[in-house]
Amino acid sequence: VQLVESGGGLVRPGGSLRLSCAASGFTFYSYDMSWYRQAPGKERELVARISSGGATINYADSVKGRFTISRDNVKNTVYLQMNSLKPEDTAVYLCNVRRARTDYWGQGTQVTVSS
Repeated sequence: VQLVESGGGLVRPGGSLRLSCAASGFTFYSYDMSWYRQAPGKERELVARISSGGATINYADSVKGRFTISRDNVKNTVYLQMNSLKPEDTAVYLCNVRRARTDYWGQGTQVTVSS
């Protein structure tokens, strides 16, 4: 299993970023996919999850109405569109899949929201 995130960077408050996670090594279309984030000194938290077919989506309360998770089961990629970014969104964002009771993680991509 390999998960490779991209799209992070430095953005001003109110700005937008689109994260991508390219997946390989498993049947992508069969698994739910998630985005987590971890800020310095804080626990890792679930940001958004999308079901294998895309019909069921869940968001953390802190990002509802601002972030959108989506997936492309042809490109084996999951996305996180982040709008109206706030300084408290600053974190490393990680892609996740749970397969056979094992969590797999990408290396993460840094998102920094600062003026």
